[in-house]
Amino acid sequence: MNKRKFLKSLAFLGIGSGTIFSTEKALAKSISDLDPNAADFWDQIRAAYKLKPDYINLENGYYCFLPEETLENYIKHLREVNYQASNYMRTVQWDNKAKSAAMVADLVGASPEEVVLTRNTTESIDLIISGYPWKDGDEAIVSNQDYESLLNMFELAERRYGIKVKRIDIPMHPDNDEEIVDVYEKAITSKTKLMMVPHIVNITGHILPVRKIADMAHGHGVEIMLDGAHAVGHFDFNISELDCDYYGSSLHKWLSVPLGCGMLYVKKGKSAQIRPLLAPYVLDQKTLLNLNHTGTHAVSTDLSVIDAINFYNKIGSKRKDERLRYIQRYWSDQVRGLPGINVNTPKDPHRSCAIANVGLDAMSPADMAKTLIEKYQIYTVAINGSGGVKGCRISPNIYTSEKELDKFVFALKEMSGNA
Repeated sequence: MNKRKFLKSLAFLGIGSGTIFSTEKALAKSISDLDPNAADFWDQIRAAYKLKPDYINLENGYYCFLPEETLENYIKHLREVNYQASNYMRTVQWDNKAKSAAMVADLVGASPEEVVLTRNTTESIDLIISGYPWKDGDEAIVSNQDYESLLNMFELAERRYGIKVKRIDIPMHPDNDEEIVDVYEKAITSKTKLMMVPHIVNITGHILPVRKIADMAHGHGVEIMLDGAHAVGHFDFNISELDCDYYGSSLHKWLSVPLGCGMLYVKKGKSAQIRPLLAPYVLDQKTLLNLNHTGTHAVSTDLSVIDAINFYNKIGSKRKDERLRYIQRYWSDQVRGLPGINVNTPKDPHRSCAIANVGLDAMSPADMAKTLIEKYQIYTVAINGSGGVKGCRISPNIYTSEKELDKFVFALKEMSGNA
């Protein structure tokens, strides 16, 4: 590769020449010229990340670390904010945060006035739970597979407001969408006000038919709040088509924004009924900003949202969606149905994307995760008993290679006696 082509490849990714890449082949072509399934396309994407060589990272669900391009831009933002100091904070910080929020809104298919940036999904959804206009005796519906901190927030609401929270069990391997919708519908009574539903179950990767659930809930006069912690930047969807009332997500997960950034969506006209958790500078604002005041925060992260979205758009939402579904099925289809191996994620391709969960009869989840890292140098996270799920959550990312997943499949087969 001559110098001109090399610099052109760097310019495409927006990275300086000091960045270390894993392969030269990865830089040989422009991303726009490649087929979505071409091996060298994903080699080029893999080269955009600085990967730790000590282990294979199959735990991207907690935090999807940044590609080098986004990381370098983040550092530039830190330096610039530090350089401008209070002048930045007193002049343009709010306008810049609004620009980033508007870009997120456009990404998910919402209007700018329906989206604000928060610090994570937990904060976003807690703002709704804590500020909802509860009355003594009101009821809410959640599931046993929901995120534990959010369930704890509902318990606090029970203590504070005298509401009743009902828990349902989401079918792990449903025969059809109606089976899931029916479980939620049976829990509704005349006192039900709000239903929290995971867009994607964080411990199994199960993507729920949330539009059908929303239609059913609205038919009973019940509002619906979606936990989309793992959805934005993960698989392709349009939030306006989901017809939910409230939606929270963590942008430092699959969108690869720096740590400490989330989003809250509130359908137009709904924010006025939610009481703010923290007092804003101006009380009783008529917009979603009334709920969004947290004081001084990491504004450099707000600026990096735009960089992360630009990187994501270079790949393409549908192309990333297809790749993540492919790499999950690449390993899970090889072990599904083998003796002693339990894939705790639905088989139907449309019901999952990158995340899946697998358990072994011969090992506890903790021992399984311990063996994977110590013997095979594969990093995962153990899930033991949450919502009846026992296994390790496996969450590869777009930089994960088939060769790495082959090592994981071999490890599962050897650990379960199927080698």
